Parts: sequence; C-alpha cells; structure tokens
Amino acid sequence: MNQLLWMISCMFILPVYGQQPKITMLEAGTPTSIRGLSVLDDSVAWVSGSNGWIGRTADRGQTWHWQQVASHEAMDFRDIEAFSADEALIISAGSPLVILHTTDGGGSWQETHRDERPEIFFDGMDFWDGQRGLAYGDPIGGIMQLLATDDGGQTWQDISNQAQIRLADGEAGFAASGTGIRVLPDGHVFIASGGSQSRLFHATDYGHTWTAYTCPIIQGTASTGIFSIAFRDKQHGVVVGGDFQEDEHNEKAVFVTADGGATWQQPTVPTNGYRSAVEYVGPYHVVAVGTSGVDASTDGGASWVAVSDESFHVLRKAKTGSWVVLAGADGRIASLFLN
Repeated sequence: MNQLLWMISCMFILPVYGQQPKITMLEAGTPTSIRGLSVLDDSVAWVSGSNGWIGRTADRGQTWHWQQVASHEAMDFRDIEAFSADEALIISAGSPLVILHTTDGGGSWQETHRDERPEIFFDGMDFWDGQRGLAYGDPIGGIMQLLATDDGGQTWQDISNQAQIRLADGEAGFAASGTGIRVLPDGHVFIASGGSQSRLFHATDYGHTWTAYTCPIIQGTASTGIFSIAFRDKQHGVVVGGDFQEDEHNEKAVFVTADGGATWQQPTVPTNGYRSAVEYVGPYHVVAVGTSGVDASTDGGASWVAVSDESFHVLRKAKTGSWVVLAGADGRIASLFLN
C-alpha cells in the first residue's frame, strides 16, 4: 500500500519538476542598471535604475516608454512602486534621499520627501495597499531608518526612533532589488539585514514594534548576508543572498523557514550562487536571480535547479495576474514563463 501511494504521488510530482521555466528577452540597451521593478498586472510594469532612468509598459512589454527624470539624471532609483499605468513612486539610494510621485505616467514628478543628511541611504519600500507603505534604510546612530506613509506616499513620517531597530556595527540593508522588505496582510512586515551580521526583522503592527531573528546565511563582511526575502504567508518564507563579490559561491546562500524566521532549514540543493532577488511565482514555485544566473524551485525552496546563466538583478510577479518579469544591467528586461 505504501509503495502504491508513493507511485501515485510521483505521477503528480514528476510533471511539475519537468516544467523548465523559459526566459524571453523583451528589452535591452537603455544605459541603466535596473534594480527597481513593480509589476501591477499582466499588462502594466514599471522599472527604475541608475542614471535617473524610469521605464514603463502597458502592453505586457511589447513597447517600453523610457525617460530620465528631469533634474535627477544622477540619481540611482533602487526601488519603485506602481499603483496604475499612470501612477507610481520611486525612491533613490544615497544622499540626498528623494521620493518622487507621478500621476501622469512619468510626464511630471513631484517630490514628496527629501533627506540631505550625508549618511542617509535607503534600500527599499513596500505597500500593503494603495495608501499604506513602509520604506527602510541603513542605520544612522545604530538605528535602522524607517519612513511610513498612510496616504499613498504623499507624505512620510519618520518612525525610526519609535521602532528602535538597533543594528550592530557593520550591519545594514542591501539596495539590490527592493526586495529586502516584504509586507503581508494585517500589518505584517519583514525586513532583512546583512553585513557584519544578518538578521530577519518581523513586525505585526505596520512596522512600529519588531522582533529580530538570527539567520545562518553567510555573513560577516560588507558583501555578505540576506539580499532578498519572499514569503508565501507569515510562516513560510525564503531568503537568498550570499557574497556579491563571489557570485558563483553558493555555500550558505539560501535558507527557508516554516515559522516566520524563528528557525531555518538549508536546502538539499542550493541556488547556483549569490542571488539578489527571490519571488514566489506559485504556492510552492520559487524563482531566484543574480548576476551569475537564475534558479527555480518547485518545493518551496527546499531544492533548486539552474534555469539560466543569464545575469539579472531583480524579478517580480504581477500583484494581480501571473506575469513574471526579470530585469538587470544595461536596461535588460525579460519575461519568465513556467511552461
């Protein structure tokens, strides 16, 4: 009986593992390194990157509209949040920190926040809905910087001192793909750190009070730690990273949790190196990208298989829909199909 059940289960499992994702290039050539990506649905996506560049499509990537944001051509926009084909927010890394808002498809931009402290550096942002969001940055005075909004990014409140996320010397976030922060329903939010030590922080009240969990991912130097996180629900998640200076080194570069980060399991087969973004593209199907390639898992991150050796910085699945988009250096944008 046990053997029969095993054979029946394999009939369902094996076809899933046989689905090899396919990557199709959509765009390349714009002189920007894309790290910000927001996919609204199966038609609309926005990207942001270095040299002040923003890209937008409303036809599933058939055509892209590019622009360098006026007076911000030197900015590196490391994250972007799209609310519609016409409305989006972008956030810069480094000083000065600026957050810009458009409601006309990028035709004009309004500055909604600015911080000119020389030590300011923000890593990413995420939104629960069209109004409520949270952005996080590297520590100042040992305190992780947090900005909260409840009006769609029109105004921002500094809640850093209230939240009191204390980081160790040399511990910070990574502005690698805007996916070091993830929000979940009912006020849940996770933020990852790396560097001298790497931890996962969890709040259940929209970012006001936090619990910290250690993670066994490779850490200890400025180029190591968690670079990206993804959660299927408040318990089940995947973290990826490694050492971006040794991007083919895969020891302790990916871990999974089934209890919200309290404990961690190392995959039986890891990713093929450093990865800067990870995304659930199905209940148990997870994809990770980095400068040394793309990997996929069909068992929630417990084991991985190489999909491509092409370099990408970020990937995201549509908020409503199934479209999966990847982006990286030299304005490269692609679609991923699960087949």
